[in-house]
Amino acid sequence: MNPLVEEMLRHSDPAQVPGLSRFFKTGPGQYGEGDQFLGIKVPVTRTVVKRLWREIGFPELGECLASGYHEIRLAGLLALVEIFAHAKKDPSLRRQCVDFYLSHTDRINNWDLVDLSCYPLLGEWLLDKDRTILYDLARKGKTIWEQRIGMVSTMAFVRKGQLEDTFAIADILIGHPHDLIHKATGWLLREAGKRDKDALVSFLEPRYFRMPRTMLRYAIEKFTENERRKYLTLSIN
Repeated sequence: MNPLVEEMLRHSDPAQVPGLSRFFKTGPGQYGEGDQFLGIKVPVTRTVVKRLWREIGFPELGECLASGYHEIRLAGLLALVEIFAHAKKDPSLRRQCVDFYLSHTDRINNWDLVDLSCYPLLGEWLLDKDRTILYDLARKGKTIWEQRIGMVSTMAFVRKGQLEDTFAIADILIGHPHDLIHKATGWLLREAGKRDKDALVSFLEPRYFRMPRTMLRYAIEKFTENERRKYLTLSIN
């Protein structure tokens, strides 16, 4: 049996399932509709993965991503990130990790699965490469999760002081209808602004009045109270 799946099942806690199901919006018509939970918190999953990732190959990762259980999919993604991170001297293996990731985006289907995997893997891979794929995901992603991958992956660039792609992809998503894209975009804008506030202000000035209010609130969270009031008062959203 897959050792990662086996160990995760041992940590199942049914008492936690109702709360996690509510938190990740699994009800009818909600963004996580139908997802199943074992009741395992993220720190526990991380501990399991840290202990077992060396025993996991791509067949086992595929089994994890195919699981109906949210936490097992997360464990598979975190194991993939570990394999990628420890393969710095093996570009072929790193490429294989990225290809695997991009071929399983249909199973990366909630915000935490996206946010905990995309930038330490896809974003890191693209630091010295063409980044067109992120623009394609943002513009033409088949799901909000693919579009969110396009945005959140730029965190790897922001951490290196490379802000251009974050602003450019945020501009693509500025009119997106979904709240989860608004939050992700505002979050990344805020992070870019922490590195260069003037650059964020330059981005906001011609756009803030048409930005979704949640996106704007996230983006200006680190501004002074007077600055926030200015943007929010003049915003038409």
